Amino acid sequence: MSENEEAIDDKAHIRDKLDFTNAEWITSTEDEDEPGVEIAFVDGYIGMRNGADPDGPVLVFTPEEWDAFVEGAKDGEFDEP
Repeated sequence: MSENEEAIDDKAHIRDKLDFTNAEWITSTEDEDEPGVEIAFVDGYIGMRNGADPDGPVLVFTPEEWDAFVEGAKDGEFDEP
C-alpha cells in the first residue's frame, strides 16, 4: 500500500453485528499452560482471538482472507527470522 492509499475496512458493515458470544472456539493447542490462538466460524466469517485473553479483541477474516492467511502460514511467511 502506498503512502497515499488508505486501508479500506471491508468488514466495517458487519464487524459490530457479528456475535461470537456463543461461538465454538477451536484452539490451536491442547496444552492448557500455553493456550495459543483460537478460531471460530460465525455467519460466514472467521474470528481469531488470543486463547490467553478470551475476552480480548477478535480479528475477523473473510473466507478469502482466511485462506490467504493459512497459505501464508504454511509457506512460512510469519516465521521469525
